[in-house]
Amino acid sequence: MAAGLRKRGRAGSATQAAGLCRQWLHRAWQERRLLLREPRYTLLVAACLCLAEVGITFWVIHRVAYTEIDWKAYMAQVEGVINGTYDYTQLQGDTGPLVYPAGFVYIFMGLYYATGRGTDIRMAQNIFAVLYLVTLLLVFLIYHQTCKVPPFVFFFMCCASYRVHSIFVLRLFNDPVAMVLLFLSINLLLAQRWSWGCCCFSLAVSVKMNVLLFAPGLLFLLLTQFGFRGALPKLGICAGLQVVLGLPFLLENPVGYLSHSFDLGRQFLFRWTVNWRFLPEALFLHRAFHLALLAAHLTLLLLFAICRWHRTGESILSLLKDPSKRKVPPQPLTPNQIVSTLFTSNFIGICFSRSLHYQFYVWYFHTLPYLLWGTPTRWLTHLLRLLVLGLIELSWNTYPSTCCSSAALHICHAVILLQLWLGPQAFPKSIQHSKKAH
Repeated sequence: MAAGLRKRGRAGSATQAAGLCRQWLHRAWQERRLLLREPRYTLLVAACLCLAEVGITFWVIHRVAYTEIDWKAYMAQVEGVINGTYDYTQLQGDTGPLVYPAGFVYIFMGLYYATGRGTDIRMAQNIFAVLYLVTLLLVFLIYHQTCKVPPFVFFFMCCASYRVHSIFVLRLFNDPVAMVLLFLSINLLLAQRWSWGCCCFSLAVSVKMNVLLFAPGLLFLLLTQFGFRGALPKLGICAGLQVVLGLPFLLENPVGYLSHSFDLGRQFLFRWTVNWRFLPEALFLHRAFHLALLAAHLTLLLLFAICRWHRTGESILSLLKDPSKRKVPPQPLTPNQIVSTLFTSNFIGICFSRSLHYQFYVWYFHTLPYLLWGTPTRWLTHLLRLLVLGLIELSWNTYPSTCCSSAALHICHAVILLQLWLGPQAFPKSIQHSKKAH
């Protein structure tokens, strides 16, 4: 009798859940015109797109030829570590020396064993396909919490980009691995898990150094939330994890490890550049040009930090104080404040990069919808924003890059930067009210 009651109870719960699901789908169908425009439907649209992406990614793997670029080099570098070489200066691959931090070594060591010492390319593609779907899931969770981007835009973020599918499942670069850890970090920060978020951020940096472009934004958020003293433990997590991961290599040859894995002065080849093709090669390689880009990068970061991110009326140095001792009462960070600061910080770095190679597209591809729709301005309509997205995609799909494709990319970046500067603030209105009251 008790078993019968339990069965009826389970059946009743299932019926109730099915009824609620039918009601929700019926309401969504009635409001189908809003389905693609209202951010509250992000998760529903995301679920449909993820299902479509399973089929698209499967088709790409089985119908489009794999292209070998760096995978064999990754495997050769990792194999050197497996064979007992911990001196970074001695670790080489087909495309040159190992230039990535220790986290890359450990993750691709796992892939080395999972793919039969790197020989099972189809298995590697399937693993990267799963990685791609996980990336989409984490990105959609971020967009769901910000509630800013109309769902119709996500079609262009998912199904319409040939280059991104290629980077993930046809080229097997390490950039997607770094970015999935970065998006996991942002989700943890949005959940107010700051220590875990910093840990995942440091893991992402340990795979590829490009994640450091998000670091100025993260530092600003940590100082805003905790002040200087409160931020120190979080920064200690980031630094400590790098030391722990790199310890075997640091003990063997510390200078070799640091100079190879965190080489800020690395020289890029002109023939691979996507963003500076219209420059003479001599200027592209000139140190003065690199310093000018660095100066512009730091200047714009400082301007955004002072004029756009910090809006309390106090000096920016007040961020060093304990939040409880500031003149303006501390306010909780909103999802839009966190995401806007991090995405803008990374985008500014992209704009002033010494060179962008084709696989670098994933550094900011999934952030573009937020950058264009998160801080909308009246002069940039939906159609113009889609045009900017299309031109960016076209620029990255032009191989080899041309003067026109590089110039178009810079124009699109300039439009986005202008919108970020002129658009409405991502900070809570309560901070603005507190400023007036003060």
